[in-house]
Order: sequence, then structure tokens, then C-alpha cells
Amino acid sequence: MTEWTEAERLLLEQIRRGDAEAWGQLVDRYQGRLIAFARSRGISAADAEDLVQDTFLRFLRGLLDFRGQASLETYLFVILRRQVIEHFRGRQTHLCQITESLDGSGGAAAATAAAREPSASWYVRRDERHERDKSALAAALRELTDRLQGELDFQSLQMMELLFYAQARNKDIAALLGTDEQHVGMQKHRWLKQLKRRVGGGAGETDDEFADPLLTEVWEDRRPTCPKRTTIGGFLLGSLEPAWQRYVEFHLNRLGCTLCRANLDDMKKQQDRDATVLRERIVQSTIGFMRTDGRGRV
Repeated sequence: MTEWTEAERLLLEQIRRGDAEAWGQLVDRYQGRLIAFARSRGISAADAEDLVQDTFLRFLRGLLDFRGQASLETYLFVILRRQVIEHFRGRQTHLCQITESLDGSGGAAAATAAAREPSASWYVRRDERHERDKSALAAALRELTDRLQGELDFQSLQMMELLFYAQARNKDIAALLGTDEQHVGMQKHRWLKQLKRRVGGGAGETDDEFADPLLTEVWEDRRPTCPKRTTIGGFLLGSLEPAWQRYVEFHLNRLGCTLCRANLDDMKKQQDRDATVLRERIVQSTIGFMRTDGRGRV
């Protein structure tokens, strides 16, 4: 199940009723991170603003069909990602920066994303069986990743991200994580078998057929291992437990998840703005207490 807060549900209900103030709150909440994501893909500031504006417009147009399969943030990122793909049609677009550094060894997910030419209603219009399989797979992925997080098994999470999110080769993953290529292959086979059993895949279905494109699609849409914004905030402050701090460092800077990096960039800018506002408030509230000797010295 997608995690929704009561505040998000209320905000969405207000927007559906035509509440302009609620709509303004949603735009204020997400525009910074969306622009940061577009800019991280090499898009100019002006074009990024246009794409984000169109993203919000498409969100409104599809609002009646939106059934809450993903969080508001994820849904907006999905729409913007399609906009970016259309902007760079014919060029490869990577969701993980590590994919760009592996000599083209990854890229299966990126190539699939770049090759898609979906309509504006691509996310919300699915045939019944595809949606059922996708929901079942998303639930299975969430259950598996939640269990690994609960066990603090971050090496397995890193391996899973490199396999299913970055679509890296087994030998590259082994080198990055300091493990054996055969171990990576065995883990991949075991995870795919567990997921197939949960979804109800046929006995004759191969791992590759199962993993591509449905698994990649679900991973991109649902982002089961992406840290919450509050967790990214804790990482920025250095307040996470050491194991979590190392994992988020990997996800942001080694894997290079562009969606989470966009969140991080937005939070850094907000932090800088808050520091500037605080400085001005301190100066304005204390300047009257300064005393000088008549020559401009305190």
C-alpha cells in the first residue's frame, strides 16, 4: 500500500473541490524539487520552469483519474520524467547517475524509458490485468525492501537497487560492492523467484521476461527503496544512525538516484534561504543595541 499522510489526503480532497489555496500549497511544496530534477538533467532554467508548469497542468487534467497508486510526489515525478524524455526525445535518459559511469553496462531501464512515447494519460490508463500484476508486484517489492530495511541489511538493498533500478551487470555490481559475481547472480535469481511466486508468474516465464519491462516500470513508478524526504533531511544534518547514513550516502551519491538528489538539492537551497532569513532577522533585531564611540566603532 502507498503511504499517505492525512495531510496529503486532505490537501488532495481540497484541490479536487477547487480550493485555490490548497493548490497553491501543493505547488509551493513540490515545485522546488521538480525544478531541481529537471535542471539535473541538463535542462536550462527557463525550459525547466516550462516543463514543471506543464507537469502541474497535466496533473490537474488527470486528477479525476488519479487513484492514489503512488504518493503525490512520486506521481508528479513520473509526469515530469515523461516530459523530460519528450524534451530529449532520441537521447538516453538515466534515472541513476551510476548507469552513466558503467561503460553502458547498465542502461536497460534508461533505454526503456527513453524509448517510450507515452500519452499524457499513460500512468493512469492500464488494462485490468496489467494493473493487477503491477499492484501485486509493487506490494511484493515493498514487502521485500521493508524487510531488508528492518534487518538493516543495506548491502542487499544496494545490490537490489543496482540490479533492478540501475540495471547494472552482475560483474559490475560485484566490483562495486566488493562481493562475488556468482553471489550477485544467486541473489538476483532468488529475489526474482520470490517476486514471481507472490505475483503468480507462470512456470515457463523466464527471469528476464518477468523483470523486463514490468519490474523496471514498477521500480521507477513506486521507488520502493528511495528514502523519505525526512530521512534525506536527517542525512543532510548528519543525524541518522551510522548504518542509515552510509546507505543514504550510497543511494544519493554512488547510485545517484536523480529523483532523491533533486530532493536533496531542494532541501539545501531551502536551508540556505532559511539561514539568510535568520541572519537578516538577527541583524535587524540586534542592530539597535549597538553603541559606537562617535567614530563608527563599537
